[in-house]
Amino acid sequence: MRISVGVAVTMLVALSIGVSTFVVHSLWWTTARENSRMLAAEINSQIANTVRIEVGLTLRSAEAAWAAVRTIFVQDVIATRQADKREFVFLSQLQAQPNISWIMFGWPDGNFFAAHRLGDGGLEMIEIDSEIQDGMLRTDRYIFIPGDIQFEERGFSPTNFDPREHAWFDNFIGLSTADWIEARDLPGSHRTVYAFAGPVDVNRRRQGVLAVAIETDRLSRFLGTLRPGEFGAAFILDAEGNVIAVPDPDADEVTPARMGEGELFEVAKMSGQQLLGNSNARATMNSTTRVVSDGVPYAVALTPLGFYGWRVATVIPESTFLSGIDETLVNLLYILVGVVIVATGLAIWLVRTVVSNPLARIVEDLSRVERFDTEKITSRPSKLRELSNLSAATANMAAGLSAFRKYVPTDLVRMLVAEGINTQPGGEIKRISVLFCDVAGFTGLSEKLGPEIVQLMAPFFSAASSAIARHDGTIDKFMGDAVMAFWGAPRADSNHAENACRAALDLVESVAATGIKDDEGRPLSIRVGLNTGEALVGNIGSEERLNYTAIGDAVNIASRLEGANKVYGSSVLIGPETRRAAGDSIIVRELDTLAVFGRTGGLVIYELIAMADKSQGTYPWIAAYEEGLEHYRNRRFDAAILAFSAAEKARGADPVSAVMKERASEYLSTPPPADWKGVAVAESK
Repeated sequence: MRISVGVAVTMLVALSIGVSTFVVHSLWWTTARENSRMLAAEINSQIANTVRIEVGLTLRSAEAAWAAVRTIFVQDVIATRQADKREFVFLSQLQAQPNISWIMFGWPDGNFFAAHRLGDGGLEMIEIDSEIQDGMLRTDRYIFIPGDIQFEERGFSPTNFDPREHAWFDNFIGLSTADWIEARDLPGSHRTVYAFAGPVDVNRRRQGVLAVAIETDRLSRFLGTLRPGEFGAAFILDAEGNVIAVPDPDADEVTPARMGEGELFEVAKMSGQQLLGNSNARATMNSTTRVVSDGVPYAVALTPLGFYGWRVATVIPESTFLSGIDETLVNLLYILVGVVIVATGLAIWLVRTVVSNPLARIVEDLSRVERFDTEKITSRPSKLRELSNLSAATANMAAGLSAFRKYVPTDLVRMLVAEGINTQPGGEIKRISVLFCDVAGFTGLSEKLGPEIVQLMAPFFSAASSAIARHDGTIDKFMGDAVMAFWGAPRADSNHAENACRAALDLVESVAATGIKDDEGRPLSIRVGLNTGEALVGNIGSEERLNYTAIGDAVNIASRLEGANKVYGSSVLIGPETRRAAGDSIIVRELDTLAVFGRTGGLVIYELIAMADKSQGTYPWIAAYEEGLEHYRNRRFDAAILAFSAAEKARGADPVSAVMKERASEYLSTPPPADWKGVAVAESK
């Protein structure tokens, strides 16, 4: 029983209902996930506000400390050079402001003084003075005791630190205002700090630059006290998206924050690179994204902190909010997946059996028709009436083409289809290589054998077709005993001359290998002419009948060269353009200068001997022949006869040398006219 396409489509629509149900539930699941993300965003906002407040307090405490110390200097309560009082002021500020890591002062003469917090356990006083210990770095260490500090030790060490070489000093010594700046490579520390720096003037005289700095490890310590969700964390990123503070409750000026640890750090780093990696992303205020790392999804929010381009990044695993929803949905999905699998299996089986497989077979048959491979195409029954009719029509078309393809060069049609050449009259000038080949003595054979000549020539045409196809040639036509082929069209071929030469030699060998013999039992011999040049290539003919062929002088010369083999007793002759284009890939001998029929002037012709990459040994007779040819052209006919004889002897049997030796003998007895230039004239086409 056959059914129509409409019935099949109806069945597919019924099956789609189950899929629609699955889609609806999927949308509900998506909505639940979006709601959970909104909750995550709310938590992110709260964390961001908390971090923003803490960062603001830290920055304001640094600015307040700077203002307090500056006021003491400006009001001349103490002088900047009063070491003991200055030390007391710096110590008191570090004790009063636990978020401050450095208070430092640099003088225009290169001297330097700083107080540096050493975590919660103590601090150090650092001084570089050219008049103390030859400008060495003096370090006084103190420890905190309840309600006071206690001196521990003093040390001196060599140093090349000069505050004038650092931006926090150099940028502000000539200004009148204070601002924040990034600083690094302070004495005894390679960490990056953020300093509030500005100049200090006393009685309108510039004393130096005062700076109060914070280290991001203090911020890491604060982040360690936060917990966004059960398994989340907060990070601080700089303007370029690099992580500069991580949650670490143990971090301080002595113990650096544990950077690069944990999956949440990698997620924060990845988010910073994605969202802050270009200027457009940096311009946005708030950025949110979903990052999947090792198969685990995370909700990430980046919120500006209003300082130095910093942002707080809160990273929360989605499972924190979705675990309950996911569990319910997983159970529901198991049921839906079971139903969908069964329904999909039935739908796939039905579609493949009724529609897909029959259509695939018909498409395969049509592809064979396109390739002219019509022998294996048969009518394929189908339960769909339309597909059954289509298969039958394809089989009938294949049967018609099967008979037609014997009259058309199948390979040519395939190439024309592949190259997309329009089947309209017209052509274009292309540089190609053209080959003509025919059987020696065919006229006599056809008269002797009559209809039996067809059986004799069939193996020849088969061998010729195979040799040309092996080297990417295009068979133009068969003309009696002759074959015309060309290279370089319709398929482009930059090595068309070389490929044509390979095909010519292969053709000679292939015909010899068939063992074809004429009516008298002699091996069938062929003659090949090959030439390269520009020709008009395309669809030649009328709207009713076309022939994809090549016409022009290059084609005519190839035909004349094929005929010239008859004069010289050679097998393969090529023109000078083929010799030049094939270059060192072929081995040839310069045969003669020939004035071919229908063309004025002489044409240097060559005999194709072998391909260079398949050559076995050397050919000393080529040099002997070409020496004879040089003597011949310069009217030294006696020397030419000796050289041609040497070439003939070296080769064993050389019809060409015999022909040229006979010509030289004739000219020796009857010298040519004074205007003779050594050009032979082809007396026929």
